[in-house]
Amino acid sequence: QWFLKMTELSKPALDAVNKGLINFHPTHWVKTYNHWMENIKDWCISRQLWWGHRIPVWYHNENPKKIHVSLNGPEDKNNWTQDEDVLDTWASSWLWPFAVHKWPEKDHDLDYFYPTASLVTGPDIIFFWVARMIISGYEFMDSVPFKDVYFTSILRDKNGKKFSKSLGNSPDPFDLFEKYGTDAVRFGTMLMAPQGLDVLFSSKRLEVGRNFINKLWNASRFVLMNVGDEIPVLDLSKKDLNLPELWILSRLQRTIERVDKNLNRFQFNEAAKAIYEFTWSDYCDWYIEIAKTHFSNDDQTSTDAARAVTVHVLRNIILLLHPYAPFVTEEIWSQIKKGNDVDAIISSWPIIDERWVDETAESKMELLKGVISSVRTIRAQMNVPPNKYADMVVHCKPKQKSILNSYSKIICSLAKIDKITASEGGNKPLNSATSVVDGMEIFIPLEGLIDFDLERKRVQKRIDEIESHLEVLSQKLNNKEFLNRAPENVVKREKEKSEEMSEELKKMLSNLAMIQ
Repeated sequence: QWFLKMTELSKPALDAVNKGLINFHPTHWVKTYNHWMENIKDWCISRQLWWGHRIPVWYHNENPKKIHVSLNGPEDKNNWTQDEDVLDTWASSWLWPFAVHKWPEKDHDLDYFYPTASLVTGPDIIFFWVARMIISGYEFMDSVPFKDVYFTSILRDKNGKKFSKSLGNSPDPFDLFEKYGTDAVRFGTMLMAPQGLDVLFSSKRLEVGRNFINKLWNASRFVLMNVGDEIPVLDLSKKDLNLPELWILSRLQRTIERVDKNLNRFQFNEAAKAIYEFTWSDYCDWYIEIAKTHFSNDDQTSTDAARAVTVHVLRNIILLLHPYAPFVTEEIWSQIKKGNDVDAIISSWPIIDERWVDETAESKMELLKGVISSVRTIRAQMNVPPNKYADMVVHCKPKQKSILNSYSKIICSLAKIDKITASEGGNKPLNSATSVVDGMEIFIPLEGLIDFDLERKRVQKRIDEIESHLEVLSQKLNNKEFLNRAPENVVKREKEKSEEMSEELKKMLSNLAMIQ
């Protein structure tokens, strides 16, 4: 066998990581790296295989103790026999950062691409490949091969075992692509993979990715149907925009900042989460729903502004999402491109535009969102029919009253409210459901919206059912034999069920009190 003495070779590589010349993400892998490097042994670089890079050593046919070492071999090759061993695969791949750029020849690519910026790899080969590339970088190039190393999460099955073809526990990616969509698998996997933590994989979790991609696709269809033949350009000042437009543009800047921050920290799941939350909640659930009212009214100025902002925000979402979901984003981008726009994959990355950061607009919209969500919750809890519009009475501060009155159309449209009466105080209206948001008391008079007798019976029936279930769960969870013999996950599930039903009971009792 052939061995490489590693003690001296490894010292520069050990120092490089501990002095911060190379950064590991997450940092806890430095400890593993140090353990390997501080206890390094001589490396057996030869393997007895038929395929591979041959050991560059020749033995003289008449005197086997006579050895020739070179890349091209001796001139009189007929008198020599090359060693039959080949290099260990890692003894070839440790040269990768520079060997792929025609090293040892001086080449433009070598100067340009070495050292590279980042290496993405798995923590299971931290010593076999990462450490050895750093060692070879110092030995042959006299510098680090890369500045950052990102260690991916490892996907494991439900039993905690690493995915392996030999174990047969790894799903076929093509089956997942067929079922959920390629982009959905990519995005869903990234969402579930926190930096440095292994992931118990479940294909059901990919449904989150699929639902998100579908949501984005439907939103883009709606936008394209409402913007007209020419894609509008955002060339407006703040005075041209209404509150919803100012709010969504400000939220977009916050999202770009959050995505950039997490990408720079190699927190790819957090960046994906930021895109997900902004797209699903801020853009689709709130802004587009509000924009629908602008698209259908007679105020052309508001309509044009809403169209321009809707497209502008969608374009930025597409570019932010593109690294995670390249196929659907490129397709949508092809339909919202302007003039000489290049493909999304080579378009400029979104940058923060500070002029659109607007804390006042965000504060006002948060108040409106809180009120609307509160009314929607009351309607759902009290079983108010979707086609019936309610009145709303609010006791609030003067500043809050001003905001509610100024943007009453938004509240009435999204919460299905007929009339808003805002004052600084007063008596609670009779037969009203109540909620409190940011210190504001919100009352929804239920007279004429529901059948009180029927609703009382429905709520009381549900209370009786919950109390009966809770009694059974209580007996089970107080049974020592059950706690000792049942699997841990079963006990946990029963406790969670008890907590959920107790919470529902509180809500039902509160609802009953409102309609007594």
